[in-house]
Amino acid sequence: MTKKQRTLEVIERLKQEYPDAGCTLDYDEAWKLLVSVRLAAQCTDARVNVVVEGLFEKYPSVNALADADVDDIEAIVRPCGLGKSKARDISACMKMLRDEYQGHIPKDFDALLKLPGVGRKSANLIMGDVFGKPAIVTDTHCIRIVNRIGLVDGIKEPKKVEMALWKLVPPEEGSDFCHRLVYHGREVCTARTKPYCEKCCLQDICKKVGVS
Repeated sequence: MTKKQRTLEVIERLKQEYPDAGCTLDYDEAWKLLVSVRLAAQCTDARVNVVVEGLFEKYPSVNALADADVDDIEAIVRPCGLGKSKARDISACMKMLRDEYQGHIPKDFDALLKLPGVGRKSANLIMGDVFGKPAIVTDTHCIRIVNRIGLVDGIKEPKKVEMALWKLVPPEEGSDFCHRLVYHGREVCTARTKPYCEKCCLQDICKKVGVS
């Protein structure tokens, strides 16, 4: 089985296993997803979803958050960790959206990367979830699982994993595939415990790299 064949089979099986998988960050406006994904660095999505309720209640728009005192933002987002740098990035990002994009999020990938606190993972998430464009989001679950299955060989750097997956994953499948990897990584192919291979839908095609 080639890597391409294995990839397509993995995609189809995960579709069956997690048909409704979507973004695990709650949002109803694009700019809110941009804030949440910055807060999600080294923090669980579940915690972020709780914290942003208070943030968005106090600052319900791009303009309101852009005008907010950075210290006030930090006080609210501190439970997500790295509060000072995250608050600084969120403030600068909202100011840039207000001043350069009339409060809207740019639809161009390279323009997204120029926003404070936005890296390739965040930009891909926005492109896929907000704009419905091809996207590959290489979060920790994605990187761990595609190495374990054998879709990539010992690559841990997010951008290199992303580039390798672009060669294997059909563009229209990328965004949903990455969401399904998150679900699979939480429920079956876990990081902090031994993976539950016995109940995995991929066990017969997985190379089980690093699994003893």
